[in-house]
Amino acid sequence: MDLQRHVFCFFQGTIGKAFNVQTDYFTTESYPVQQRPSAWRETLVQHWLRPNLTSSGRPMHGTVLSGRSPQGIEMARIGSSPQTIERLVDRSDAVWLSLHIAGEATLFEGGHAVPVGPGDIVYSTAAAELGLNFGSDFRQFVLRIPGEPLKARLPGPLALAAGCLSGRSGLGRVFAGTLGALAESFDSLGDDQIASIEQTLSEFVITSLAESGVIAAQGGMRASHGALFNRLLRYIDANLSDSELSLGQLAQRERTSERTLQKLFEASGQTFSSHVRQKRLEHCRADLANRLYSHLSVSDICFRWGFNDAAHFSRAFREQFQVSPRQYRQQASEASQQSLRVVAHRGWPAGYRDDAPPVTGDRPAPGATVDSEPAAVSGAEQHHHLCASDKTIHWGYFSQSLAPVLRVNSGDLVTIETLTQHAYDDYERMIKGDSGAESVFHWTPERKNVDRRGAGPSDASIYGRGSGEGFGVHICTGPIYVHDARPGDVLEVRIIDVLPRLSANAKFAGRVFGSNAATWWGFHYSQLLTEPKPREVVTIYEIDYSHGHGACAHAVYNYRWTPQRDPSGVVHPTIDYPGIPVDRGSIVENHDVLKNVKIPVRPHFGVIAVAPREVGMVDSIPPAYFGGNIDNWRVGKGASVYLPVGVEGALLSVGDPHASQGDSELCGTAIECSLTGVFQIVLHKAETLHNEPYADIDYPLVETADEWVLHGFSHPDYFTEFGDKACSAIYEKSSIDLAMRDAFRKTRRFLMTSQGLSEDEAISLMSVAVDFGITQVVDGNVGVHAIVRKALFGAGVSQV
Repeated sequence: MDLQRHVFCFFQGTIGKAFNVQTDYFTTESYPVQQRPSAWRETLVQHWLRPNLTSSGRPMHGTVLSGRSPQGIEMARIGSSPQTIERLVDRSDAVWLSLHIAGEATLFEGGHAVPVGPGDIVYSTAAAELGLNFGSDFRQFVLRIPGEPLKARLPGPLALAAGCLSGRSGLGRVFAGTLGALAESFDSLGDDQIASIEQTLSEFVITSLAESGVIAAQGGMRASHGALFNRLLRYIDANLSDSELSLGQLAQRERTSERTLQKLFEASGQTFSSHVRQKRLEHCRADLANRLYSHLSVSDICFRWGFNDAAHFSRAFREQFQVSPRQYRQQASEASQQSLRVVAHRGWPAGYRDDAPPVTGDRPAPGATVDSEPAAVSGAEQHHHLCASDKTIHWGYFSQSLAPVLRVNSGDLVTIETLTQHAYDDYERMIKGDSGAESVFHWTPERKNVDRRGAGPSDASIYGRGSGEGFGVHICTGPIYVHDARPGDVLEVRIIDVLPRLSANAKFAGRVFGSNAATWWGFHYSQLLTEPKPREVVTIYEIDYSHGHGACAHAVYNYRWTPQRDPSGVVHPTIDYPGIPVDRGSIVENHDVLKNVKIPVRPHFGVIAVAPREVGMVDSIPPAYFGGNIDNWRVGKGASVYLPVGVEGALLSVGDPHASQGDSELCGTAIECSLTGVFQIVLHKAETLHNEPYADIDYPLVETADEWVLHGFSHPDYFTEFGDKACSAIYEKSSIDLAMRDAFRKTRRFLMTSQGLSEDEAISLMSVAVDFGITQVVDGNVGVHAIVRKALFGAGVSQV
């Protein structure tokens, strides 16, 4: 267990998430060296800490990672350079703990100084005035635990003197190990998981501090009586599920009289029966609110915690919490659903499954939108034209059950119109007057032409965003059925040309526009420096094609996203559903942005996909073995994309058109701009494949005039890897490290199979001549690509 990675302080902000505990991260690396001390002070003051920095002759460094559990336990890991940190007085009844992980530290409080070593635990009430002096770089894990859950475990009022509990031996060592494990993993735990830890943690705190004698005895108890009382409480906690638990049982165990034990409980202001009932009710309430126990009935839960009469339990629960157990569970479930709606999240949440029926073939007849008399190209080849309309697109998902809108033969040319899902970011420039776009985006209280947008439930029963829930966002034209395509074949999609889609609004006739949205799923979103934080910003660009190959884009204006009410009445505080009409009266346009900046245009298609072999609808956002949302700007004019065919007919779809994008697509989107592509579809039958570079692929392979571009993903076949959890796990498990490893494996295999290199040769060549790059970090399944230059294997290369 490596506890050396972070340094932190507790966080007092408003945090909550229905999945992994949401964290807030701060690093001084975001600031110029001169601004780091002030930024550090401002950050710690927000967390009731006041730093006094020590000059060390090197740039100040500090990080803060923090989170909060559902019941209010604040956890954080802090790390920085030498300094003194004082606790600002907090008049709450909370308990403050700090596990010292590494570095030189001294606790000072009330004129006393106590050395603190790695593994030691500093403790106090939140109201205590104390500080820690760090003589070197340090790392700590800090918790702030509300006083309420601790009070029931104490023989009297909480009176905790500040001090340091050794983590080198005894129970202190066990407690330090527990905190160390929590420090390592709290930011990866789900709310339901951490809820199960909270009560245990509170009890561990009391037990550890009481056993160490640092909690002062109160309520008239002598120290010996306090120790006995704590033993009783621990035994009760361990045996709450025993319906026969009684005061006589405890008296026999402690070899004392029941009257003696009664007096101990009376001294703490309670009785044995009331204490046991209260503890059982608290456990039952926690289980009723925990989705992990949703399969248990109310009666199952009450019997689980020692109640032997469901009616008695229900009355006691209502008396204690002013609500029936069933009503409380319903309220907790509704609150959980509401938190799902409030917190922006992509994909299916953990614990939910896609039970939607397969897509039916209620699509238009094949070829309904194809030119009635396609032009012949050469020989038997034909040139088809596939318009974009509400009858020829599918929005936010792929499926092998979709009826094709066009059928082609190998070698045919197809002109495919594609629309950006961000066109409503500026209706006047990107939709108005365009009959195809208007048919796709038409949405009024009476009619929504394309209802399903995403692979989620059609009734929007999870987040309430709209049909499909936005579990997939891309407008995809197709699918196109390729005659004779079978699983095992390879489909080559040659991009012959890419053309802009001109504005059809007379006010902007002949001009081209696109949108870039810096969104909540962007890599930057939790790292913003300036207020307001967080925020989403839409920038509208104009693309100038008048210079031919020198085409460029410039920003026209930007605006901050404001909550938008869609025509169906749903309010969207963030860009959480595609195609939301933007109320222009609710936004403020900021002009003169990115002045004198010109962006080179490199138009391409973010999505080129064959249908996945999985049954049902598949979210269009994470790319995978079938292609999909690759988001590589190299997939433009002159490139070919090779895809492994997974279903009969291949079912090719194209969408997510971009005017320009940088490697990573950092803020969540590119310049999203409607485009039209001219493609040639070439089928390579499995039985004809031999030593071609594309003969051994189970991933999207791109070929340009000079390069082979291989695509690695965190989870290249996430359906097989994660099973029925795939649609949620893919958004939780991905990393650049995993994507890089996949890209390495594929490149090694490519060089060994297509070029005949040995493993040692391939590895050396990768290190000295293959360029690896980050394709995207915002599509759930993180992508890393490898660029292999064809010239490396050209004839006449000199041998050294």
